[in-house]
Amino acid sequence: MSDLKSLATKFASDHESRKLLVLPTVWDTWSAGLVEEAGFSGLTIGSHPVADATGSSDGENMNFADYMAVVKKITSAVSIPVSVDVESGYGLSPADLIAQILEAGAVGINVEDVVHSEGKRVREAQEHADYIAAARQAADVAGVDVVINGRTDAVKLGADVFEDPMVEAIKRIKLMEQAGARSVYPVGLSTAEQVERLVDAVSVPVNVTAHPVDGHGAGGLATLAGLGVRRVTFGPLWQKWLAATSAQQLKGWA
Repeated sequence: MSDLKSLATKFASDHESRKLLVLPTVWDTWSAGLVEEAGFSGLTIGSHPVADATGSSDGENMNFADYMAVVKKITSAVSIPVSVDVESGYGLSPADLIAQILEAGAVGINVEDVVHSEGKRVREAQEHADYIAAARQAADVAGVDVVINGRTDAVKLGADVFEDPMVEAIKRIKLMEQAGARSVYPVGLSTAEQVERLVDAVSVPVNVTAHPVDGHGAGGLATLAGLGVRRVTFGPLWQKWLAATSAQQLKGWA
């Protein structure tokens, strides 16, 4: 547990450094090893790429114990901090969720407000903040400074669900910050203006998803840094790029 606490403290410190963190999203020990060898200070495990790699599907369709077994293999294979995407929590209580990710060796979680196991129900803003607050409390009781990355799909869901998705996203990331999230993740941002508005709304890092080759709709890494972005992950985009590139190259051998 002492090593886990040290990794968590380092990861939390990195999030407070004001520097831009790029945390590539991996799905197995091979991809995780590539990230560590490349010199990154941490990594993320994505539910989507893990599901694709294991013959399952995203949306809390994986068996959680099987998922944690993958996480355990990855955390055992690298020496850098690992954060894991737990979607909306797989129906677990915040305390049970924190206990299980710590047992698997992770020191961060990504938790979203769309509950896939309940027909893709969207949690109310305060309900989601309360879940994050309870997870924060459970981590504190365990004595591990877990980095909670609070995700909202408000912008992604759009005007079909919310009258003003940007206003809703701002409300939600503020509540998540107050609840103890160390970073926030308003998915679906595609322009520099959107990114700036969300970055200006909170003091913790705002996470954006970028493509490792094509960047983000707002621009490349330097542009994102200039907009105040302090955390970048790849979601399933690195894995998808590898798949497309490999498929193209392999055609010549078919």
